[in-house]
Amino acid sequence: MEVEKKIRNAAELEFAVFCIENVASKLDVDARRVYKALTEESNILNEYIIPEYDILHTQSKEYIIEDILDVMKERGVEV
Repeated sequence: MEVEKKIRNAAELEFAVFCIENVASKLDVDARRVYKALTEESNILNEYIIPEYDILHTQSKEYIIEDILDVMKERGVEV
């Protein structure tokens, strides 16, 4: 069962924006498209990225991007 966790503070909000923008850059697509994929199409933002913030934000940018892309692939989310 997935745990859903809402953004609670500025640090988590900044991290969410960081993730969205960097995944968009890696995929060479508009950040709005990535946001929609991570929220409306899959809820990866609130079910994975935010709940795992404490661990993820300590990792490298490359690791974070690849990890999110792996989760998207596992859940069948395409951008």
